Amino acid sequence: MASSSSPKEIIKEFPFFRVYNDGCLEFFRPPSVKIPPFDDPISGVRSKDVVISSQPTVSARIFIPKVTNPDKQKFPLLLYMHGGGFCPLSAFTKPYHDFCNTISSQANAIVVSVEYGLFPDRPIPACYEDSWAALKWVASHVSGNGPEPWLNHHADLGRVFIGGDSAGGNIAHTLAFRVGSIGLPGVNLVGVTMVHPFFGGTEAMRCGCTCAQIMMGRRILG
Repeated sequence: MASSSSPKEIIKEFPFFRVYNDGCLEFFRPPSVKIPPFDDPISGVRSKDVVISSQPTVSARIFIPKVTNPDKQKFPLLLYMHGGGFCPLSAFTKPYHDFCNTISSQANAIVVSVEYGLFPDRPIPACYEDSWAALKWVASHVSGNGPEPWLNHHADLGRVFIGGDSAGGNIAHTLAFRVGSIGLPGVNLVGVTMVHPFFGGTEAMRCGCTCAQIMMGRRILG
């Protein structure tokens, strides 16, 4: 007997995944390959991973340039959010590790690269809330008694920058707007860098959902 169910069809394709008429998603990229932090013998930049929150899980990779005066040296701080369309990639991949390592070395700055929640396991707005948690974690070091010694001793929270590329640029914009709206005591946000930021999701598709609705985990079919 022939099945009465409808054939599986693609109803929409995005840069990183496609959506089928039964609500299933197919991702084009394999899971991100992550590398551990390490001390760069060429640039002198050191890096480590830290846990910002366990529920939900939020972590970050910190990069600090070569310290020549352990007692007095302070560096500006960049909070960075990686790109990837809110679904693939990671702050712990080699391209982002190398990128943040280079920024730390050439800008002589501490970089906190955020590992935020990704779709579909943790749909939007998890990425915004995780990154906000990371920024508040940075701010917890303002009196020099936060959980991370590198920030306590060497972060100048009077010179804080927020940045990101693609989806990370979108998140950076949202964080800056939030700081401007409600403030963040002890932190002086000097600037925001958005590299080809991704903004979109207002045009409805055949299924009646926008890109933003899908990324927020709403039903594909009515």
